[in-house]
Amino acid sequence: MEKLLNELSSECSSAFSVNSDVEIDIQISENLKRNSTLSLPNIAENDLLRHFTNLSRKNYALSTVFYPLGSCTMKYNPLINERIAKFDNFNALHPYQNQETIQGILEIMYELERDLCEISGMDCFSLQQAAGAHGEFAGLLIIAKYFKSIKQKRTKIIVPDSAHGTNPASAAFAGFEIVPLRSESDGTISTANLKEILTPEVAAIMLTVPNTLGVFEKNISEISKIVHDNGSLLYYDGANLNAVMGIVRPGDMGFDVMHINLHKTFSTPHGGGGPGSGPVGVKAFLEPFLPVPRIENKKSKFILNYKRSKSIGKLKAFFGNFPVILKAYVYIKSLGAKGLKNVSKQAVLNANYMLAKFKDKINVPAGNKCMHEFVLSPKSVLKNNIRTLDIAKRLLDYGYYAPTVYFPLIVEEAIMIEPTETESKETLDAFVDTLAKIILEETVQEPQKIKDAPINTPVKRLNEVAAARKPILKWK
Repeated sequence: MEKLLNELSSECSSAFSVNSDVEIDIQISENLKRNSTLSLPNIAENDLLRHFTNLSRKNYALSTVFYPLGSCTMKYNPLINERIAKFDNFNALHPYQNQETIQGILEIMYELERDLCEISGMDCFSLQQAAGAHGEFAGLLIIAKYFKSIKQKRTKIIVPDSAHGTNPASAAFAGFEIVPLRSESDGTISTANLKEILTPEVAAIMLTVPNTLGVFEKNISEISKIVHDNGSLLYYDGANLNAVMGIVRPGDMGFDVMHINLHKTFSTPHGGGGPGSGPVGVKAFLEPFLPVPRIENKKSKFILNYKRSKSIGKLKAFFGNFPVILKAYVYIKSLGAKGLKNVSKQAVLNANYMLAKFKDKINVPAGNKCMHEFVLSPKSVLKNNIRTLDIAKRLLDYGYYAPTVYFPLIVEEAIMIEPTETESKETLDAFVDTLAKIILEETVQEPQKIKDAPINTPVKRLNEVAAARKPILKWK
């Protein structure tokens, strides 16, 4: 177990000494000055360096292991994107400088909005939103304000049980009542079921296409017509956009509002809850409601326009999470239209290759074909009271980051796998063999070892309920 800095501290060593008697040539008002003494760990510089280096080696990262995290696409982040994001030309600027002096940043954001429109089939985008759920919230506020502007009282949002997990929470947070929609066994929508719950009170339906079982919505054109004939709108959750870039566009499928997870589809990995970016795109009739300010090109000059009377307002600083935006810009410009299409084709190919190797061994609820991800249900082959969570923990002993488990909720003991486009055949084969070995062999031969897993990680299995309800957040 790696010791904390406080535990490594010794009065005999110090990398840097803070001397309170030294006069500092900075004018600090009396009410801001510290009353108590500053107590920092005393650690030699080489010990400090070793501490953080050792901690970094305990991390699971795309640079060290295969990361098959279904639903939350965790893809390779080209290093050139990181290098450009660190340029002083960007980092040394303050976003609230005079607009004349940040024309480059505004141009990048303006161009990225245009690129996202081309990729998605939407007419306008806002880059303000900090993450996918934030984008969902913004999109739902836009829907609410649109119906208010045309004097229609619509208070409900339809959310299928195969939708992305944050959809119902975002809709409720935006003030809507949630209407659940039971999906078919493969997660697709039954038009008959949809018609039963589609009323004049429904503002929109939120769909994830492909859905969380990795299946494309085969009835999307019919669904679009049914929803629009009811006067309702279609919301597209862009979490799974990595499956369809350059192949089909949400705007062409009939969607009116969508968000895109830049941190899933266009480079930046987002493990641990951040960083993220969730731009919101809309069709032209909803453009007046986008957040302010809007970036506009006036006579070859980029400006920030705050004068938008119908806007939902400001949800974040106009520049959003700019490093994530910048990396997405570089990613798109580097690959171009053909490259982005190839990303999706390769991601779908990799997923179907893995699925083909699993399908005769472990139950696949949604069938023998998928898009960029697929879901296994090992319930029928698990022995000795082994659960999916145990399988995930055991994978850590083999050096893999565990895939998503227990999602979507419509599949019992679900294991959700997304290989992305950059993994080699050798990596995919090794993971398939390891997972199959754990499920089909170790659950029979060494059940206690699996229940105790992980065994060879720095931290053994935690009591996750206690950790959530009684977290220890500081060193004593």
